[in-house]
Amino acid sequence: MKLNISEVAALQPDYLGFIFWEPSKRSFSGNMPAMPHSIKKIGVFVNETIPEILNKIKEYNLLGVQLHGKESAVFCKELQEKAKGVKIIKVFSVKNEFNFDVLKEFDEVCDFFLFDTKGELPGGNGYTFDWNVLKKYPSTKPFFLSGGIGLEETDKIISFLHTNAAKYCYALDINSKFEDSPGLKNIEKLKQFIAKVRI
Repeated sequence: MKLNISEVAALQPDYLGFIFWEPSKRSFSGNMPAMPHSIKKIGVFVNETIPEILNKIKEYNLLGVQLHGKESAVFCKELQEKAKGVKIIKVFSVKNEFNFDVLKEFDEVCDFFLFDTKGELPGGNGYTFDWNVLKKYPSTKPFFLSGGIGLEETDKIISFLHTNAAKYCYALDINSKFEDSPGLKNIEKLKQFIAKVRI
């Protein structure tokens, strides 16, 4: 798989995700290029064991983990205790509705929530969910918005960020719609999106 990590890092994103789930077409392994410490490296995991997550944190100096599987609040708490200082992002899949009650038990054991589109895969399905669902968001926990965000959603994203539903929207997680092939990002598309959306 061809990657252009250094080119993406040159755009100075706040976060850069590395997928450590082998079934993914974007699964990462091998050497990670040097990059500024200001870019927070995030490991993406799906139903992985805590020892393996801790190994990856140490090996790649990860500053955060994104949990994309069926990890429980108990799991998150144990990881929080063992990975001191590492930010925990718990992913929840959304379609046309969502039961926000499920967030309560995660509130104290995660640093961020991430809302992604419910689909066949844990992520990278390439289409958005109805962001109006987030009007009912009951928490003050900052969240990442993900799920099929591309250049064609730029105006929609800007409009959303000016609504009450986006009050606690902390970051945008973009991926598949900015790729020429799995793992290979289109730098020009990224530049255009960043220029329009970054505050």
